[in-house]
Amino acid sequence: MDLIPRALQLLLDKDMIGFAGLWAEDGVAEFPFAPPGWPARLEGRAAVEDYVRDYPEMLDIRSIPRQVVHQSTDPDVVIAEFEAEGVVVATGKPYRASYIVVVTTRDGEIVHYRDYWNPLLAQELSA
Repeated sequence: MDLIPRALQLLLDKDMIGFAGLWAEDGVAEFPFAPPGWPARLEGRAAVEDYVRDYPEMLDIRSIPRQVVHQSTDPDVVIAEFEAEGVVVATGKPYRASYIVVVTTRDGEIVHYRDYWNPLLAQELSA
């Protein structure tokens, strides 16, 4: 499945509309470790688009130095591990984070995306 490399390239390209366009119209994104004030669940492509629209104004992701995609026993489910490096736009501080996502697709579109990101990183973004 090339969905994960394509999604990460869209992040690098700062093409957030393209990134959200990977979701099915009724696709869901969940963030099980979302801190207070951050959404834990987004329902629908439009909600995902609204959520990621200003991402490049918070984070300037410059590289994805590591990405590994694990195929599950279900051909529609992959688990991806990746790191993102860049700069926190508001502070100019370096940004480096590791992510694990579980992605379920249907007909080539994301129907469920569960992102296990570190909620402590939200402090850096709102500083």
